[in-house]
Amino acid sequence: MSTSTRLRLGPLPKTESVKLTFTCPSDLKAELDRYAALHAQTYGEATDALTLIPHMLAAFMARDRGFRKHPVGDRRKTTRSSPSGPTQTAT
Repeated sequence: MSTSTRLRLGPLPKTESVKLTFTCPSDLKAELDRYAALHAQTYGEATDALTLIPHMLAAFMARDRGFRKHPVGDRRKTTRSSPSGPTQTAT
């Protein structure tokens, strides 16, 4: 592990996973790959962007004060797009 470089995203914990697919711009994918390469170099453990993304999102959400202000129950409530429109439920 290199001690000269510290990344905001530290070594990765082992966790249970659920598969999720998303689309991103090619320039973001290139930046994610670059970050993954630097992360692997810094911590001496091979990793890729797909492995890092969930940890990056979790770190982002943990630091989002607006998101943290709302109790957990509020995040799971059903919301309506209009009085007679379809509903969405966070899962």
